[in-house]
Amino acid sequence: MARYNLKALTKRKHKVRDILFLERGSLMIRKRFISLFILIVGMVLLLAACGGGGKTKIAIGPPASATNTMSKVILGAYGIEDGDYEEFQEGFGDAADLVQDGNIDISVGVLGLPAASIESLQASTGDVILLEIDEDKIAQIEEESGYQKYIIPQDSYDFLESDVTTVAAYAVMVANTDTIDEELGYELARIMVENASEVTHAQAEHMTLENALNGADGLPLHPGAARYYEEQGISFDNPIAELSADAGSRKDEFVLGTGSQGGTYYPLGGEIANVWNSHLDTNYTNVETGASIENLATIGEGNMDLGMTVHVPARDALNGEGEFDSPIENFAFIGHVYPEIVQVVTREATGIKSYDDIK
Repeated sequence: MARYNLKALTKRKHKVRDILFLERGSLMIRKRFISLFILIVGMVLLLAACGGGGKTKIAIGPPASATNTMSKVILGAYGIEDGDYEEFQEGFGDAADLVQDGNIDISVGVLGLPAASIESLQASTGDVILLEIDEDKIAQIEEESGYQKYIIPQDSYDFLESDVTTVAAYAVMVANTDTIDEELGYELARIMVENASEVTHAQAEHMTLENALNGADGLPLHPGAARYYEEQGISFDNPIAELSADAGSRKDEFVLGTGSQGGTYYPLGGEIANVWNSHLDTNYTNVETGASIENLATIGEGNMDLGMTVHVPARDALNGEGEFDSPIENFAFIGHVYPEIVQVVTREATGIKSYDDIK
């Protein structure tokens, strides 16, 4: 018969029990640790998705654009300075995509009305908000920028529940006085007015004789354009630009600077170039650029023949002010294109309903 040491057996049982207790305790601790880790990760992801704790992400437009300048003027009126927000220098088309995906919170655009890119954003997300500029900020913005108060009517977009107060300027066409001779300038201005119906873009409805000199204040007129407007009975007191361009040495290919593909300049400028191509024996190619400031600077460098720009930076370029360290003197006004309206979009998902919500 086997003999057992009961005392030793009892000790072994207690030891096994202790080991099992410790293992179960260790397992519970691991489970709790894993649960806590999952909870923390979930909270981090949730905060990241909501932008919690971080700076507001704002697309202020390409570096050499009127949008970029106006973004800083408007934000500055609210005491929001560089460093107070995370800056993205995107064109409005790319910026709208980032707003749609939730990767940025706000996008600033200087666009025609309605803007197809904003309509597309609303169609994709269903929660677009247009931020309104408060009345007490308008005067400061007007003084600093040259833009003027503008009311976006409620019926401009389906998602608006009321009119929206903002500011606007004029988009104009300017020409390089070293490459666009008088006769060519005459034809470019004439075709923009008389053949505007051939341009299908919605903003072409503003290219009328009545609007032809909108945005021309303070700018020299191209002598060819001036002659056309005089023939149409339009009076003006603008100075007439001096030309070095000569019809006898006119080239065959001309470059038109527009803007980013997601904005208004690029598609509208492309259609205007096509209309010129249909009625003239010279060729016009529109190119994507950073818009106003880049177009003016490139004309000044002699690397562009025509450019679309907001009238305010055009005046700055002429006087060597604002973004321009020295005057650009080799450009002249050809004609008005359309009103440029500052439109600042965000989404309900960001929780931003006014500039005061930007942190």
